Amino acid sequence: MGMNKNTVLAWATFIMILVGLALIALGAFRYRDVSGYGFAAVGVGFFAIAWVFNALKGRV
Repeated sequence: MGMNKNTVLAWATFIMILVGLALIALGAFRYRDVSGYGFAAVGVGFFAIAWVFNALKGRV
């Protein structure tokens, strides 16, 4: 079973969403001081990149 470009982008989107959720959870529950805002901001950035990967899925 080979993976085409759309399958690779789908897996990358899924992994980016998982990492984004983990970073937001770290920022919310583990680091409650100022560094928690940084973790949450990076997690939202991962969501933005995953959104771009999802939008590219049918076009590449």
